Amino acid sequence: MKEILEKLLQMSHELGREELHLTILGEGNTSARVSKEQFYVKASGSTLGTLSEKDVTLCDTKKVLDLLELESPSDTAVDETLLAARVDEKARKPSVEALFHAWLLTLPEVNFVGHTHSIAVNAILCSPRAREFAEKRLFPDEVVCCGSKSVYVPYTDPGLALARAIRHAVREYQTVYDFAPRVILLENHGIITIGPTPEAVIAAMRMADKAARIFLGAAQVQGPRFLSAEQVKRIAGRQDEKYRQQALGI
Repeated sequence: MKEILEKLLQMSHELGREELHLTILGEGNTSARVSKEQFYVKASGSTLGTLSEKDVTLCDTKKVLDLLELESPSDTAVDETLLAARVDEKARKPSVEALFHAWLLTLPEVNFVGHTHSIAVNAILCSPRAREFAEKRLFPDEVVCCGSKSVYVPYTDPGLALARAIRHAVREYQTVYDFAPRVILLENHGIITIGPTPEAVIAAMRMADKAARIFLGAAQVQGPRFLSAEQVKRIAGRQDEKYRQQALGI
């Protein structure tokens, strides 16, 4: 558990670096699977760049997931359940977005989750071209680090409604691709990246941010011009790219 917590803190500090413009103040959150029964998640109101052990809460996975099955719990009931999900009752309250973290961490080969409010990505997610950015790719390394396509979630109220919307959208993606996505884009909100390692989460996050910056720049010169579906498929299936993914730990 100690090693997992250290990795989570290091990942959080990287995503919270001020010069990356991914988060400010208490924005964003991170999590890590400890076991099938428990997971770590950033506490509400804490800051990624300076996250410490006391800012991370160990939660009971089942107690959080049970919330997703309730018909229409009140905000108070959600808050009470999140507090009850703490393994240590003296720990800080977990972020309300622990709901989607708990579910994403049940996916095969997903051990870490990062969520930020990247300025560049949100500039697109707050525009009419958000879905286009999610569904198309601009350059080979975006395919390698972010996958052939991102999951797109229309704006949904943060908390329980958002967790359910993410679950629905990811399940739809899995029926098509038969594996979990690397990137989830939340309209008018932010970006989630998931993976087996902190390196995979960071790589997808930073590459998506780079892609957003290129998209915004290309839009000023009559672009962007996207890779074709055939080109994306070719890159995603190349053995040398898969080898590079393994070498990079993504």
